[in-house]
Amino acid sequence: MSWVSDYQYKWYETLAMNIVRAGGNIPRHVAFVMDGNRRYAKSQCLPKIDGHSHGFEKLANCLRWCLDMGIKEVTTFAFSIENYKRSEEEVNGLLDLAREKFQKILLEEQNLNEHGVCIRVIGNIGLLPKDLQILISKAMILTERNDKLFLNIAFSYTSRDEITQAVETILKHGGDLEPEDISERLIEECLYTRNSSPPDLLFRTSGETRISDFLMWQISTAVLYFTNILWPQITLWNFLCGIFAYQRASLRLEPLKRHKRLQHAVQAKECNYYSERVLSYLQKLDSFRKNVLYSLSTSN
Repeated sequence: MSWVSDYQYKWYETLAMNIVRAGGNIPRHVAFVMDGNRRYAKSQCLPKIDGHSHGFEKLANCLRWCLDMGIKEVTTFAFSIENYKRSEEEVNGLLDLAREKFQKILLEEQNLNEHGVCIRVIGNIGLLPKDLQILISKAMILTERNDKLFLNIAFSYTSRDEITQAVETILKHGGDLEPEDISERLIEECLYTRNSSPPDLLFRTSGETRISDFLMWQISTAVLYFTNILWPQITLWNFLCGIFAYQRASLRLEPLKRHKRLQHAVQAKECNYYSERVLSYLQKLDSFRKNVLYSLSTSN
């Protein structure tokens, strides 16, 4: 199945999409915690890996809905670092499924380019097998010029690890920085999500009301929406309910978002965020990251 499905809307589904769109305040960035794959497999007497495969099919539908709704960015929690603690059979199955899906990106370049989908994998990629690292880097480079929908796939990821890696990056590469240069903005530039806007809506399935170590730095102003449906069973109606919940809450959250933006602007001025040494540091860091990515993509 393609990364973006050819979902066929019924007339009343199209009507519902149009009504929700007409309500305005569509989230720019939606984050999905795709929970319930294993429980779905158990309920259907299927192997666990089949539950994850069905989950990918639903992701393809969700990407189609997001494109048609005008959502510009999607982040999905695909594989937590905590998942390495599961059985060897399940972990290997998940990594094999990832290989299959990232290989598919290389085979459907034209389709992804037509839809304007840019793939960005966020997480501690160094923990993954080398062949999977290479596939991921190739997929990212292949779609890097697309800008209609940014798909961030959190793979080998936890928020605590992301923040830890950001601090390590500053300590390792920030030799010319002064203590007064350290700020929230600088740390954000060193997070995996440095190229993304904060999520407007976090959508979690399966009835769990936990964040599960996902984007904890980034969701301070996000609307949290929880539904009991298992991820492989999600429908357009569940999706629209989440968008509607965001629309209802967004007016109350707008003053908080404005305050956050103002706070960042003040902090940027006070902490010399745009000082020559900070800009130089960020430029060197960006160049280093690109070199690592391109080096991986040309590996055998």
